[in-house]
Amino acid sequence: MAQRSHGDVLSGPIDFYFDFSSPYGYFASVKIDELAAAHDRDVRWRPILLGAAFKVSGAKPLADQPLRGDYAKHDWQRMARYMDVPMVLPEKFPLSTVAAARAFYWAEDRDPLQARLLAKSLFHACFGEGKDISNPESVADIAEALHMDRNNILDALGDDAVKQRLRDETDAAIARGVFGSPYIIVDGEGFWGSDRLWMVKKWLQSGGW
Repeated sequence: MAQRSHGDVLSGPIDFYFDFSSPYGYFASVKIDELAAAHDRDVRWRPILLGAAFKVSGAKPLADQPLRGDYAKHDWQRMARYMDVPMVLPEKFPLSTVAAARAFYWAEDRDPLQARLLAKSLFHACFGEGKDISNPESVADIAEALHMDRNNILDALGDDAVKQRLRDETDAAIARGVFGSPYIIVDGEGFWGSDRLWMVKKWLQSGGW
């Protein structure tokens, strides 16, 4: 973790790790850029595959856990009402997000701002409209609506370099201790969960503690 004295204000980018299949990641995605901008910080959006992290931590998807899964489904609707954002759980859930994450990294190498817009559109399609974003065709549809070339996207999803990029990003996240979504790293400090955005805000205001 970065060394600091009380009251120091640092200026490095915020790393925002998430899986596109995470409702809590969706909620954080709505606020993270605004929160960072208020404190003159940039955000590095980093989609990963939680399944790989679960293999290390021994966890499993929240929706599949007895008791906790039922609570989470209730909480997602409550959180959406509180934040005044749409929330429609896809009929197929949990769902694979390999195609979505690959598309993001392919787009980021060409236009980081467009890649971020794609990420927000994928999240909205999945949880704002309840669409299945697990297959390449669905991802290409969403990308095409943003004036991205559909055929290029579909080709990229099968490209070995793009596949490796996602594996590398996921491995790097796990090496940094990322085990859930969202997981936000600020000045070397990790915060897990969209319910910790208030603490991220306090950290940015104070320079850490």
